[in-house]
Amino acid sequence: MKRDQLKELGLQDDVIDKVMSMNGADIEKAKSSNAEMVQENESLKAQIAERDKDLKNLRKNAKDNEELSNSYKELQTKYDKDTTDLSNKLSKIRLNSALDQALIKSNVRNTKAIKGFLDMDQIKLDKDGNLTGLDDQISSIKKTDAYLFDEGTKQNYEPTNGKPNKPDEVQEMINVFKGEGK
Repeated sequence: MKRDQLKELGLQDDVIDKVMSMNGADIEKAKSSNAEMVQENESLKAQIAERDKDLKNLRKNAKDNEELSNSYKELQTKYDKDTTDLSNKLSKIRLNSALDQALIKSNVRNTKAIKGFLDMDQIKLDKDGNLTGLDDQISSIKKTDAYLFDEGTKQNYEPTNGKPNKPDEVQEMINVFKGEGK
């Protein structure tokens, strides 16, 4: 969706800005969901490849039952650790993705910059995928560091196409009275 297409439909600039903002939020949500899936897919592929390699080694080393039992125990411990590490990694990815979406909805100017102000130990992701512990922190930051949030309207850039800027009429009058004028 492009701004020009919305103008062709006869929408006003403020409506176009709101539509573009909502569209941007949807795009960010889709990007973060895609990133989660790609990361999960890559992790699972790596884990399966490692397990296949370990099983081949286990077959080669299975000369007697004692060696087999020890190898099995070692592999079981390794797999349990790998599974735990993968679960922790995926949880962090989901938390960061949900946090980025929530920060975008809060009209944060720069999501990376505001993360330095947040106490990440208090922010958790519940079973339903909702963030807890963020709203109070955002409210507090809005009071102390409001410049981090975009609460106003954007001014569109209007180039002068090489022409000089319109002179400030008040300043010209002041210059005339000071004797600096034309």
